Amino acid sequence: MRRRVGAVAVLLVWIGVMGWLVKREYFRPQAELLAEAGLSVSPAATFYRLDLGGQQIGFASSLVDTLQDTIRVQDQMVLRIPALGSLQRVEARTSANLTRTLRLRSFDATLRGQDVRFGVVGRVTGDSVLDVEIQSADSKQTYRIPLERPIVLPALLPLKLAFGGNLGVGRTYSMRLFDPLTLAERDVNITVTAESTFIVPDSAELSGAEPVWIAARWDTVHAWKVKQEMGGFSVEAWIDDVGQIVQATTPVGFAMERTAYEIAFENFMRREPELTVEGVGADLIRATAIASNVALSDAQDSVRVRLTGVDLVAFDLSGGRQTLVGDTLVVVRESEDLLRAQYRLPASGPPFDPYLVSEPLVQSKDPRIQAQARQIVGRTRDPRRAAQLLNDWVHGELAKRVTVSVPSALEVLKTRRGDCNEHTVLYVALARAVGIPARTAAGLVYVDGRFYYHAWPEVYLNGWVAVDPTFGQFPADASHLRFTVGGLARQVELIQLIGRLELEVIQTRSDR
Repeated sequence: MRRRVGAVAVLLVWIGVMGWLVKREYFRPQAELLAEAGLSVSPAATFYRLDLGGQQIGFASSLVDTLQDTIRVQDQMVLRIPALGSLQRVEARTSANLTRTLRLRSFDATLRGQDVRFGVVGRVTGDSVLDVEIQSADSKQTYRIPLERPIVLPALLPLKLAFGGNLGVGRTYSMRLFDPLTLAERDVNITVTAESTFIVPDSAELSGAEPVWIAARWDTVHAWKVKQEMGGFSVEAWIDDVGQIVQATTPVGFAMERTAYEIAFENFMRREPELTVEGVGADLIRATAIASNVALSDAQDSVRVRLTGVDLVAFDLSGGRQTLVGDTLVVVRESEDLLRAQYRLPASGPPFDPYLVSEPLVQSKDPRIQAQARQIVGRTRDPRRAAQLLNDWVHGELAKRVTVSVPSALEVLKTRRGDCNEHTVLYVALARAVGIPARTAAGLVYVDGRFYYHAWPEVYLNGWVAVDPTFGQFPADASHLRFTVGGLARQVELIQLIGRLELEVIQTRSDR
């Protein structure tokens, strides 16, 4: 059962790791300083070892290349993430082309999981239009996005490009980032909190009976400690005077350290075939889960919990089946009255329109999605009956597998496998295709003594109703604690809960 709730936690951890690689972009001041700094950019290459529990589980690199009229910035990260008894290989690449005055021309971002690939290619026309092509499975979708300001991408360029050497303890900065994988902008605040000196490997040599690369020479690096706050969560890292990361850690145990190329890359590639879950000695799904103070049955009709440790204001905790009073959340499973829709399929009109549209990863207007949805629901025009048929079909057809990727409904329809994110995005697309208003919810769900991060759909019948095609529940039981409503961009906000949220079950009821 736990394998079914892993995707959100793994995805959140991946986003947190990628946060280290984007630190240098978060220090962008005024445009004229950027332009002046851009004219003095020099080629550079920086490499990192990624560790978990003292074991190397990946590497990262950042390359800056300068041409006559172009600056090219390329970032790469490869990780083996231990999750529920298996190692998930994840590879992320970002490439960006800029003018010598640091205006973005184009970018290409790719995320690869096991047997899964997701990519976004973008090109900026002037400063007012972004043309985007999304590539997933065997489909390509194009979108034109109007821009209110020049785009700032994560992992775009070293701090030297954006800051011009203006670091100082106590300084603060604010900006907006555009994430090409979620097609969303987000406010970021940065504070420089300390400065120090680090000793890092500058070159490497082979050593030992089974040769491994070790440090041969060392370099002294002056560094600044920076705290980045975005969407309610914060990450800290040490960066040098030109904006490259020196060292960073996360609450779940990841560590990132600058080192020589051979130590970062060659040692990992030699060891990767030998890596095992037991050897790594950690499991990120279980590490991010929250232990319950009481055991719950499989089908809860109401749950009352106390939530402490985090600011709850920004979350979608109230509405529909959920009521938040102070720090106490009450969840009540939907009654039969709420399951009786007051409309016939297809729904239409202003209240429903935002939840019926086709989106970049929810391709409800694609002929393949529409054909599959019509085949499942047949001739019924009863929204409840159609919603339950879709829930049963997705639950039965998709193989339950932990997946680290950006889920696309079309790709899931083709591969017929995935975790809660894949089940949810396909269900939402199928529901919208037949005219059922549907949206994505994410938060926590109880399984075997713990609350795990999870995603599930909500459909509008006689009010919003939570359903769960991953577990095959219609409606979903009351142990589903919703924190966000929306797609992947909203799920990023769950990062702030990891390691901070404290949960106490006060009361439960099960009538079944």
